[in-house]
Amino acid sequence: METKNVFSTMLVFFSLLVLLISAGPAPAGQYKALQGADSVDTIFDFRKGNPAGALANLSLAHETFTDKAIREVSEKPRFVVIFMGTAVKLLSSDRSAFTEEQRKTLEKMDNVISKMVKDGIKLEVCLYAVEYFGVDPETISPEIDVVPNGWISSIGYQANGYALVPIF
Repeated sequence: METKNVFSTMLVFFSLLVLLISAGPAPAGQYKALQGADSVDTIFDFRKGNPAGALANLSLAHETFTDKAIREVSEKPRFVVIFMGTAVKLLSSDRSAFTEEQRKTLEKMDNVISKMVKDGIKLEVCLYAVEYFGVDPETISPEIDVVPNGWISSIGYQANGYALVPIF
């Protein structure tokens, strides 16, 4: 069953990739939803717990951050990714519970995370979820800020005008 999910996730990822490549970046004027917007502040509530799906979604979030349409609205958009739920397991350097193929995917995910941080995307992880799922907080990259409760962080960003994008 897991192989079927990985295949489905990869199919969706490659379909999105083909669409992005074929369409190219679109100017903000092509998105009616961006008309009148003067900033793009976004929080991604990230709970995707399988490596392939997480890689696809993080890659798409990063591509969105660098998209020409977003940059026409905000020269420096503010994006935050908060890892909660089973997604916290993917952030640990202890990868003993994963298959070799999943470990390779997680290494690619680590590279995407590093690029996101370099580009100015803020990353947070919910300590409550880390403890609940038995992840050692010391095994989480220092690139990712640990917050006591991801929901409170999410509430705070939304109260400050950030749009919410759920990734479950």
